[in-house]
Parts: sequence; structure tokens; C-alpha cells
Amino acid sequence: MTAPPPWLALLLSALLSVGACARPADRSPLRATESKPPSTTSTAPRVSSTTAPFDLFSLRPPAAATDPTSLADQIVTAERILRDPASTTEAGARAALAQQVAYRQLGVHPEWDDAVAVALPPQLRRPVELNAEARREFRAMHTRLPAVMPAWRIVEPPPAGELLASYETAAARFGIAWEYLAAINLVETGFGRIRGTSTAGAQGPMQFMPATWDAYGAGGDVNDGHDAIMGAGRYLAANNGATDIDHALYRYNHSDHYVRGVRRYAELLREHPQAFLAYYRWGIWYLTELGEIYLPVGYDEPTPVPVEDYLARP
Repeated sequence: MTAPPPWLALLLSALLSVGACARPADRSPLRATESKPPSTTSTAPRVSSTTAPFDLFSLRPPAAATDPTSLADQIVTAERILRDPASTTEAGARAALAQQVAYRQLGVHPEWDDAVAVALPPQLRRPVELNAEARREFRAMHTRLPAVMPAWRIVEPPPAGELLASYETAAARFGIAWEYLAAINLVETGFGRIRGTSTAGAQGPMQFMPATWDAYGAGGDVNDGHDAIMGAGRYLAANNGATDIDHALYRYNHSDHYVRGVRRYAELLREHPQAFLAYYRWGIWYLTELGEIYLPVGYDEPTPVPVEDYLARP
């Protein structure tokens, strides 16, 4: 759990799980103030337990905009659909992938921040800033990009309602805000989409090292979503997460970038509970020495494959 896995630049998602260039605080009109920890008494959004799986997980993301004005348009269009309760499931799924692509693109173009901010409606500036900052924090964790594709399977995540119920159960039992548990789940495996062990040996949807799971898993299955979320709540609580979440997150992964990135996503979930469904629909990206590669549901590599060989396949 303590060694940063090489795929943390995913997001997001992301934004999973989402380069990084910190700017002086007074230069960007998108500047987000340091967020307060989400309340441990906040309530997760209500989502039907039958929300997923659905075949729209096979959708592919659109291309990212190539200039700041077009990027702002892409963000505004996606956010409008995602915030509209009347949007269809398909429209929401497509918008979530467009949102993810846009935030990933903004994450590697901090020089676009001012122009994007000018083109955004005021109510979107803070969420856009927080998403970009989260992406940059996780991107900054990479010191060397892999030359091989991971030995993973990418599967559909558990139903959104089941995940939310597990977060709330863990929050009530351990005093850890559900938003932090959801943010960790997003960052670590895209809500359980990634099946496979990290290069550091971490396992399961919340990425536990074996010894840590033995200590905090309470005899559960590290690959079971509910058991893993409960284990994460137990571990964070044991590290004073109810009163010092930054310390607990640092214990979860020894990186200040990780702490700040998870905090950004947790704050977004607290301020905009509907953001959960958007993040839930984000796909998995893998950052390699040859660029970012989208891993669709159905990706299945039992052993690492050189990136060049993977890209050369028909």
C-alpha cells in the first residue's frame, strides 16, 4: 500500500485516477482554495443498486480538444449533461468519458488555465480547477514511465449503488467520510475495474499490500469490493483518519502528491455529490513512455507486453 503503483496517473480516473506544474497561487483565475476535509456525517447520493453493469462500458472516449477554447467547450458540454437529471444513461456515459478526456488534457496544459477559465461559466471554475489539480498531483508521482503494458484485466465495476452502500457503511463504522473512500477507490483501480497486482504487490480494488491486508482485512477477501472498502476504512481509522485525514492518507500511500490528489477528488464529491456517477463512468488510461493508452473493458493481458508490440496489433 505504501509504494506508489506506476499507474496512478490514470485518473482520471483518473480523472480515474488525473506533467504536473504547480503555478503561483495568485496567477490563475481558476485558483482553488485549500479544501476543508469532507464532513464525516455527509450522506452519499442515492443511486439504484442496479445502475450497473450495462453495455455502455464498452464505449470509447472521444478525442481531446487541442486548444483551450475548444477544451472549455468540451468541458461545459459534458458538465451540462452530467448535471442534468433528465439526461439519458447513454448521454451521461458519453459525457463522462468526454469530461475525463478534457480534464486529462487540461492536466498536462497548465498554460491553458487562464484561457479556459475565461471561457467557463463561473460556477464551473472551481470544479474544473480541482479536477485539473488532482490530475496534476497524480501525474507528478511518475518518475519513470513504463515500457510495457500491465498484466491486468479490465472489467465492469460493481454497481454504483453497492459501492455507495459500502462507503457509507465504512464511514458510519470508522468515522471516515465516504468521499475519501470513494476517491481512493477511484484512484487506485477505477472503482474496481482493474483486476491485477501492482508492480509493488498491492492487491484488490483498494490496493492493499498483503501484510497490511492481513492486519486490517478482518479475515475478508482482498478482492471483494465491500471487504476491501471496509478494510480501507479500518486502516484509515487506525491511522487517525477521523481527526487527521492527511496523515492517514499519507500512511496509505507515502506521497504528498497522493494526499493532495485524493483530497481534491473528495472535496469535489462533497460539493457535487452527482460527480460520483461521472467518475464512476470514467475509463482506465495507462500512461506509458509512448503516451497515454486507453484500456477498455475486455483488456486482458496475463503477462506484461512491450508497449510497441501492443500498439502494433491490428
